[in-house]
Amino acid sequence: MTFGEDHGWGASVAESEAMITEYLERGGNSIDTANIYPNGHSEKIIGDYLAARPGLRDRIVLGSKFFGNLFLGDPNGGGAGRKAVVAQVEESLRRLRTDYLDIYWLHNWDRGVPIEETLRALDNLVTAGKIRYVGLSDLPAWKAAEAQIVAHFRGWTQAIGLQLEYSLLERTVEGELIPMAAEHGLGVLPWSPLKSGWLSGKFVRGNDAVDTRRGALVGGPAERDWQVIDVLHEVAGEAGVTPAATALAWVGARPGVTSVLIGARRLDQLKANLDAVDVRLSPRQTERLDEVSTPALNFPADNNRLLAPRLAFAGATVDGQPSSPSPWLTPDAVRY
Repeated sequence: MTFGEDHGWGASVAESEAMITEYLERGGNSIDTANIYPNGHSEKIIGDYLAARPGLRDRIVLGSKFFGNLFLGDPNGGGAGRKAVVAQVEESLRRLRTDYLDIYWLHNWDRGVPIEETLRALDNLVTAGKIRYVGLSDLPAWKAAEAQIVAHFRGWTQAIGLQLEYSLLERTVEGELIPMAAEHGLGVLPWSPLKSGWLSGKFVRGNDAVDTRRGALVGGPAERDWQVIDVLHEVAGEAGVTPAATALAWVGARPGVTSVLIGARRLDQLKANLDAVDVRLSPRQTERLDEVSTPALNFPADNNRLLAPRLAFAGATVDGQPSSPSPWLTPDAVRY
């Protein structure tokens, strides 16, 4: 999303290419973009880079997203209807200068289109060889589950991954989305793991210096966020690594997470983020971050997690997880 300066805050073409080179030289092999980043320029930058280096394309797991409308006033220019899906993949392939995408992600939920229509269109693209795999992004848990079930029983291509916002400052996805992904075989790919830079290290309590180009769009942390940021800096100092690397290591180690999306605007930011690959937090450091960032989850998440084992297992240990008896069950309880 940071490739291209069209929105006034992204990276130049030269800086974008330098970041791709650095990433590949460090062993990276997966690049994620979208048709709407920014107005198609990101795809063009990546496509031109790969086209100038014959043989590189097939070494890259290249993914893009569809849904965003690039044509003002055209109701068919975006969304997830069949016409839009086919048109958008052709445009992305043209900009990326390739004849196939490794992963094609539905970028959001189109409330006006039956999910069957979207899934069948994507299955047709797999059959045609234009895409290899399907991914889902930013869908409600129930809609993503519906998509997987429909695809399964229709014999269509099922999704393999789920993109969602996930960080120390955004953990509400743990209520429904993360468990759903595990149940339906979706690898979780978090976006904004540094919460628009709030967890990058440049935000320090008492020092409100921010990147004004980006900060003007997303604002600044609230008190609840500052409490998490304070502990992040403490843990990072103890571990001897940057706050950014600490935050990325934390989210990368969460259950269900298979990889993490990083989006740098400068080469030095990218290098700092890539250092997180080698960071291993201690159990106590992880526990401190877990505790300070614990979210309030929607019903019935805590009910299912805390009360259900007590009701079901009555103090027994099941699958290695101990339970305590329910408050209504005692040794002398009468069973009718």
